[in-house]
Amino acid sequence: QVQLVESGGGLVQAGDSLRLSCAVSGRRFSNYAMGWFRQGPGKEREFVAAISWSGVRRYSADSVKARFTVSRDNVKNTMYLQMNSLKPEDTAVYYCAVGYGADVPMTAYEYEYWGQGTQVTVSS
Repeated sequence: QVQLVESGGGLVQAGDSLRLSCAVSGRRFSNYAMGWFRQGPGKEREFVAAISWSGVRRYSADSVKARFTVSRDNVKNTMYLQMNSLKPEDTAVYYCAVGYGADVPMTAYEYEYWGQGTQVTVSS
């Protein structure tokens, strides 16, 4: 059974940093692309960042490109999202997801397994 567990969320002030983690079990982690999505209050789930199985290819949404960095540790079966210069509009529940294979998609329907989400709240 594949399980994804996010952690690292919290309440911070604008300009602060947070690092989210996504620990994966039940699947050979290194074979699959991974992604981060978020869903703010009253909004649809949106793409944040994604990373290939090797970590060589990385993609980020324009809204976070200069501030967020996705990475992964295939030994620890964990993916990370370093979030710097946080803004109130970054407030959302952040979800990690495992792709179906080596492709690095940026749409939610192309991901197979999801975590339960971690809340990030940025106050102004």
